[in-house]
Amino acid sequence: MFSNKDLKKLLIPLVVEQILVMVVGIADTMMISYAGEAAISGVSLVDMVNNLLIFLLAAIATGGAVVVSQYFGNKDHTRANYSASQLVTLSVLIATGIMFICVVFSDELLGLLFGSVSAEVMESAVTYFVICSFSLPFLGLYNSSAALFRSMNKTHVTMYVSLLMNLINVVGNAIGVFVLHAGVVGVAVPTLISRVVVGLLMFYFTLNKKNQIFVRLKQVFSWNTDLVKRILAIAVPNGIENGLFYLGKVMVTSIIALFGTTQIAANGVSNSINQIVPVVVNAVNLGIVTVVGRCVGANEYDQADYYIKKLMKVSYAATAVLNVIVFLALPLIFKFYSLSPDVERMCYILIISHNFMALLLHPTSFVLANGIRAAGDVTFTMYAGIFSMIFFRLGAAVLFGIVLNFGIFGVWMAMGFDWLCRSTLFLYRYRSSKWAEYKAI
Repeated sequence: MFSNKDLKKLLIPLVVEQILVMVVGIADTMMISYAGEAAISGVSLVDMVNNLLIFLLAAIATGGAVVVSQYFGNKDHTRANYSASQLVTLSVLIATGIMFICVVFSDELLGLLFGSVSAEVMESAVTYFVICSFSLPFLGLYNSSAALFRSMNKTHVTMYVSLLMNLINVVGNAIGVFVLHAGVVGVAVPTLISRVVVGLLMFYFTLNKKNQIFVRLKQVFSWNTDLVKRILAIAVPNGIENGLFYLGKVMVTSIIALFGTTQIAANGVSNSINQIVPVVVNAVNLGIVTVVGRCVGANEYDQADYYIKKLMKVSYAATAVLNVIVFLALPLIFKFYSLSPDVERMCYILIISHNFMALLLHPTSFVLANGIRAAGDVTFTMYAGIFSMIFFRLGAAVLFGIVLNFGIFGVWMAMGFDWLCRSTLFLYRYRSSKWAEYKAI
C-alpha cells in the first residue's frame, strides 16, 4: 500500500517538522538561560507540565487519526470526513476545559507539584504557565488539523505551517529576551501568538473540499455519538496512558526540584538537547499511525506487520547516526549556553547516558507501541504504560534519587528502566500477534 516513495513523502516532512520543534526548544532554553538560573529552572519545571498537556491533546488527535485513517483505508470517505469534523470539535472542547483549569488553579497546581522551589523560581513558573495555558484551544485545533493532513499523507502542509510557527517563536523569543528583557514573559508570549496563528491557519486548510479528507463547519458544530465514541475508544486509553506517563514525568521533575537549582537547571538543559537523538523516532511515531491505520482499515494486516518492521529499522538506523553526531557536537552545542561549570558537567553525563539508552530502547518503547495502537489495540498499551510508569519511572526514581541519594543521576537511571520495561511488554504483545485482532471501525 505504501511504496518507498510514499514513505519518504510521508516521513521526510515529519522529520523536518520535528527538527524545527527541537531547534526551537533548544533555542528557547538557550535564550532563557541568559535570564538566570531561576528563570531557566522555572521554565524547565513548567515545560514538564506543558508536555503533559500537549500529549493529552495529542492523544485525542491520535485517536481521531486512527479512526479517520481506517475509514480512509476502507474507502468510506463520508465517515472519514465526518470523523475529521468531530475530531476538531472534541479537540477544541477538551483543550478549552484544560485551559480553564490551568489558568484558574495555576498557583495551586504548581504549588502542589513544585512547592519546595524558591519563591523566585515559582514566580517565573506561574507566569510562564498561565500565558502558555491560554494557547491550549488553538493547540488543540492545530493538532487535530495536522493529524488529518498526516492521514492524507500530506505532511508537507504541516511542515510548512510548523516552519511558520517556529519562526514566530524564535523571532519572538529573541525580541522578548534580548530586546525587551522580559524574561519568561518574553518566551511565553511568542508561544501563545504562534499557536493562535497556526491553529487558525491549519483549520482553514482543513475546510478545503479539494482535500481527500475535509472538514465541514456544519459537522464541526454537530455531535455524532457513534463517531465520537469511536474516536474516544482510541483517544481515552491513549490519553490515560500518555497522561499518566507524563504525569509520572512531572512527579519525577518534582523530585528533581528537591535537589536544588543547579540540578533543576541541568535537567532542563539536558532535556532540551536530548530532543536531538529521538527526532526521527518522533516523526515515525506520527507517520506509523497513518500507515498502519490505513492498512488495517483495508484489512491488510500482513502489510501492517511489514511496515511496522520496516519503520522500526528506520528508527534504529537514524537513532544510531544521530547518537554519533550529538556525541561529537556536544562541546560546540554547550558554547551557545550560559552555564556554570557544575551544570555543564552534569549535562554531559545526563545527555550521553540518555542517548545510549535511547539507541537501545526508544524505538521499541514508542514506535512499536504506536504501531500496535494504530491497529486499535489501545487497552494493552495503556495498562503496560501505566504499570511501567508507576513501578519504574516513578518508583525507581524515588529509590535511586532519594533513598539511595543518587540525585538527578538516579532519576535518569529510573527512566532507562522504564524504557526497558515498556520495550519488553510491547515486544511481547507484538510477537503474540494479538494486536492484529483489533480494528477501530
